[in-house]
Amino acid sequence: MSEVGPVWVYAEQEEGSLAEVGLELLSKGRQLADELGARLGAMLLGADVGDLSSRLIAQRADEVLVADDPRLQFYATLPYARIVTEMVREYAPHVVLFASSHIGRDLAPRVASALKVGLTADCTDLRIGSYTDPDTGKTYEKLLLQIRPAFGGNIIATIVSPHHRPQMATVREGVMRLAEPDPHHQGTILPFPVHLEGEDEVVEVVERAREERTVNLKGANIIVSGGGGVGGKENFKLVHQLAEVLGAEVGASRVAVGSGSIGREHQVGQTGTTVRPKVYIACGISGAVQHRAGMQESGKIIAINTDPNAPILGIAHYGIIGDLNDVIPKLIKAYKERS
Repeated sequence: MSEVGPVWVYAEQEEGSLAEVGLELLSKGRQLADELGARLGAMLLGADVGDLSSRLIAQRADEVLVADDPRLQFYATLPYARIVTEMVREYAPHVVLFASSHIGRDLAPRVASALKVGLTADCTDLRIGSYTDPDTGKTYEKLLLQIRPAFGGNIIATIVSPHHRPQMATVREGVMRLAEPDPHHQGTILPFPVHLEGEDEVVEVVERAREERTVNLKGANIIVSGGGGVGGKENFKLVHQLAEVLGAEVGASRVAVGSGSIGREHQVGQTGTTVRPKVYIACGISGAVQHRAGMQESGKIIAINTDPNAPILGIAHYGIIGDLNDVIPKLIKAYKERS
């Protein structure tokens, strides 16, 4: 019998399609559960979603709690929060993880408030460890170490919740590596009864409007990113031109986004999207620790910078010391000639 309750992941889905971030969390949850000697579970809510359970089990979930009801066809805060809260109260998990998505950021605080437990938002890493209270000297074992940027990304904080269970966190998309599914993994499907009160159904979905994502940094094989050194929105045209020639996505540093040179959806780093492309080209990016943490696992890193001491060059496989206004047109010309 495990000394601690299970590790749970909220398996986010919309219109019968699982969000990849939930599968990433199951991969990390498997590591945490194994270290704790606990079971790994997934919570799946929706209408006609039972067929998705097999994919969650293949992602090494030991049990999938399924709340399947026509009233859950579309996400709504009150009914979903009630059901997840009831699940947690009945099964007493040790850890519960949500995505830092628009759904996770809405649902997780409601559940934490109902359970009167803590919640750490936008984690970039999770580990199992111990904590000694400096006031009492008491040591707490098998805690979830919830690691996230703080103070605008200038420091990395480790947060613990030693006194209350479950320990809850939301995790950013892309920061946890997605493991390959195991079709031979065995798991149990546990139907969960849906009991809603009248006040849970006060919101009615009248119409849904969806806008497809135009930037897919996570799925890109090549990313060309620009930083503060690009020199403004007008000069970002060079970054776009290089990306177009290479068939790449356009990324950016926090400085570039903050200056208005490019939209927030392009931001790479701890406060943006974590990426692992085959090739990452950093143009005019100094390489602050927050940016490096979000792209340092790229297959090949090419840095273009006028400063030979820029931190980005410390992790780059190839460094080009020069003005990007000269270097990028030459790269484009050379690539076109060889193609």
